[in-house]
Amino acid sequence: MNSENDKENNEIKDATENNETAKTEATEEAKELSLEDQLKESQDKLLRTLAEVENQRRRYEKETREAFEYGGFNFARETLSVLDNLQRAHQSIQNDESLKNNKDLNKFLENIKIIEKDLISIFEKNNIKKIKCLNETFDPNFHQAMLEIEDETKNPGTILQEIQAGYLYKERLLRPSFVAIAKKKTNENKEKEAEKEEKK
Repeated sequence: MNSENDKENNEIKDATENNETAKTEATEEAKELSLEDQLKESQDKLLRTLAEVENQRRRYEKETREAFEYGGFNFARETLSVLDNLQRAHQSIQNDESLKNNKDLNKFLENIKIIEKDLISIFEKNNIKKIKCLNETFDPNFHQAMLEIEDETKNPGTILQEIQAGYLYKERLLRPSFVAIAKKKTNENKEKEAEKEEKK
């Protein structure tokens, strides 16, 4: 009996050892899988980090290039008011009937015109260009409609008048042109005009 018990004990012992060996192997395999997963996860994080660094580098290069290229944008925009004020002063003085016969004032107006031309020349040298708009089709990217004028001779949306000049700085909009655009006469206005013609 002893030998049978020993045999049973040995079998139980062998089964337990086999079970523990299987558990150890499973644990080692799990660790290996876990290490592989960790390695894959680390590689994935590394690739993402490298991509993010590359994106930041590109963004920095773009911002640096734009800062260099458009660094004078705000200065250019604010300088437009100097030109506007010169033009308004010239127009105001020129239209004042009481000042028309003053010879000194005429010389002053000539000097204002010279300064105005010099300023426009400086703008052109620095890639600040006036937006051409008269008789052009209205484009909301470059023009801002301030009023509509009924005009049967022009297509609707054609710019009839420039109220304030617009400018571009290296293809970037500095200020839109403020314009008056053509629109078709409405039936109501056509009837009013017909009535006026009949009364005459």
